[in-house]
Amino acid sequence: MSIMTHKNTLFKIRERGKFGFMNENGEIVIEPQYPSVEDFHNGFSRVKIFDRIIFMDELGRLLLKTLFHDIGYFEEGLARVQLVQKWGYIDSRCNILIDPQFEGAGDFSGGFAPVQRGNLWGYITPQAEWAIYPQFQVAGEFNNGLAAVAKEGKYGYINAKGKWVIEPQFDFAATFKGDFATVVQHEQWGVLHKSAALLIPPQYPIVEGVSEGIFSDGLATIWQNGKYGYINQKGDLVIKPVFEEVGNFHEGLAAFKHKGKYGYMTKNAQMFIEPRFDEVQPFSEGLAAVRIRNQWLYLDTEGNIAIPPRFLDRVAPMRNGMAWIEKNGMWAYINQEGQIVWLENE
Repeated sequence: MSIMTHKNTLFKIRERGKFGFMNENGEIVIEPQYPSVEDFHNGFSRVKIFDRIIFMDELGRLLLKTLFHDIGYFEEGLARVQLVQKWGYIDSRCNILIDPQFEGAGDFSGGFAPVQRGNLWGYITPQAEWAIYPQFQVAGEFNNGLAAVAKEGKYGYINAKGKWVIEPQFDFAATFKGDFATVVQHEQWGVLHKSAALLIPPQYPIVEGVSEGIFSDGLATIWQNGKYGYINQKGDLVIKPVFEEVGNFHEGLAAFKHKGKYGYMTKNAQMFIEPRFDEVQPFSEGLAAVRIRNQWLYLDTEGNIAIPPRFLDRVAPMRNGMAWIEKNGMWAYINQEGQIVWLENE
């Protein structure tokens, strides 16, 4: 198996209770010195210092011009920040571009950000101009030209001019992902197309963390009569609900449970990797972590052992060519060949 190459990727590390970052070669780029850090997102990590959350760039530089009470994430070049009780926006150099003046604020998406003035939500542009004046109880992010909003207790979708494209009629409506969005009525979910066609009328019970109308690899888990199956985005029943436990499809395979053991199946419900594992994780970058008793190992998509068993406490899926593991309470990273790239010092 060839090792995937990833440039400018940083990985969170821990040394003596402090956190920093290394590169894909295991070289420390940002010394472990912070009480907590988050993975980088759009070029910035959120780190804790001075009992505040502060942005840090990939060179380890902190944005310290102003200490904010709370911060969001950088999206489309701007990040929401809270100063005292009001929210505004900064650029990547910590310059305040939109003065803190809103009671609430969301991330920029599709050229607009939802903000709260008084008790109502509207949308602004990066130039701090009102694109849609406050009039909604709830305002979601724009995606594919539409945003989910609520008025008088019901959700629908508006366009960038604030006009109703899909009238408010749902108990809840999620942000569009591509051409599809999940909608909820009477605690049951369905699927809406951006053309306003209700492809799947709300009919499937919400099972938190398992069946919530979230599609992965084009399929979503459904729950009927105590069993799990899958449908596609057209509402066709692809895999009948006969399983006691399942996971989402990733890279063409999904985990399932049979007689107390876990295995993996394909999209045509064929048992591809027989159930013999005590715990499994989804496939990522061609590998999946599985546990047999107290040993973790990684399988490839053919069901072969790619990384042999090791006595490990915890493992994570592959990400950018490496996987985080915990061995005897110590952090480590391994590559796709199973070689330890970095190990925490005691």
